[in-house]
Amino acid sequence: MNLNRLLLLLVCCSYAVLLTAATPLWAQETYLSKEDFLSQNLGTSYTGHKLWFSKPIKQKLKKIFGHKYPGLRIRYWTNDENKEQTAWILNEIGKVKPITFGVVVNNQQIESIYVLAFRESRGWEIKQTFFTDQFLGASLTDRLRLTQHIDSISGATLSVIAMKKVARAALYLSGQVTVTAPAIGHKPNGGSSG
Repeated sequence: MNLNRLLLLLVCCSYAVLLTAATPLWAQETYLSKEDFLSQNLGTSYTGHKLWFSKPIKQKLKKIFGHKYPGLRIRYWTNDENKEQTAWILNEIGKVKPITFGVVVNNQQIESIYVLAFRESRGWEIKQTFFTDQFLGASLTDRLRLTQHIDSISGATLSVIAMKKVARAALYLSGQVTVTAPAIGHKPNGGSSG
């Protein structure tokens, strides 16, 4: 009888280890490449720019993220036919690993938001359209908050918080963009100049 219990325990533990090991592999995935994100949202004619972080921008980003955002500058892209449409690729930590987001802002409202790469073991549900559709049309208040309430997902709270922070940051940064930003011309074949 003790041998049967021992075998049952061994089988249960092995199954639990397999499930635990398989879950992160299943959830860690790149869903959309940078090039696909840009072409699907900005078309074939877009231009890359760099926004350098001034002290006020750094302070606002720290307020949005709750920590210093890394780097001295960030790349963004504008639609050549609609300069009000900007695309941003930003990273934020979910629980322990960065999640890469793509956000499109048009006339200071979120036009679309995507999870480009997810590296966490839990919370991958934020990539689903039932969740991301909540962000559409959201803008930023004077207090750097979203104008729309975003419902959370049970078990994905930290991933949801990360996406909300990125949405706020993209809206803020889009509002800071000026015509004088240094441009990197994008060629339809995928190359760039500058």
